[in-house]
Amino acid sequence: MAEFRPGGFRMIPPVIKNLIIVNVLVWLAQITIGNSNTFSMEDLFALHDVHSPLFKPHQLITYMFMHDPSSIFHLLFNMYALWMFGAVLENFWGSKRFLIFYILCGLGAAIAHLAILYYQNAKLIAEFNLLDPETQQTYIVNLHGRLNEATLGASGAVFGCLAAFGYLFPNSTLIMLPIPIPIKAKWFVLIYAGIELFAGFRSTAGDNVAHWAHLGGAVVGILIVLYWRKTDRRNFY
Repeated sequence: MAEFRPGGFRMIPPVIKNLIIVNVLVWLAQITIGNSNTFSMEDLFALHDVHSPLFKPHQLITYMFMHDPSSIFHLLFNMYALWMFGAVLENFWGSKRFLIFYILCGLGAAIAHLAILYYQNAKLIAEFNLLDPETQQTYIVNLHGRLNEATLGASGAVFGCLAAFGYLFPNSTLIMLPIPIPIKAKWFVLIYAGIELFAGFRSTAGDNVAHWAHLGGAVVGILIVLYWRKTDRRNFY
């Protein structure tokens, strides 16, 4: 395993640059024309549970280019992490391979999240159907709200980048703000993954973070790296 040193690497390689531009433009569209009485970008392009009438297959791709329109920090954090870890990977692999990796990690994150939603909401629907009609009317608004919740953000794909970086460059030292304590990449990835796993099992009604999507993206990222390492003997790493 190597320790990454940025000498000779492009600071903002082309795929990273274009991904950031697209995400920013989509976010600007979200806050300007994104939601009205007749049109909702989130309904069309954010990821929805398969039980929802709003679910469409293309959302498995489009959701990863959308972010919370109520705050710029969701976008800024994801784009900073994408640049921090993704730029290294794109320089290391090349643009084509990195783009394939990024999209597959985003898809893996979406599938993991949908699987968890399917289990949770199928159970919720079954319990709802056991209620008498009068009681159902009390809970139907909450049920529809749960089924139609939108999931959006590049976090799942970015977690794939983080996991791949930690595997390929485990001894690279990271200094993560706001706590400027140096930590090796391998320990940062393991600690962060542990926090996400704990939060996923402990998830409560007020938790709007897609922890299982993060973990799904990370697992897919590691699996892709392992597969490429096994099959690409010319560039063994």
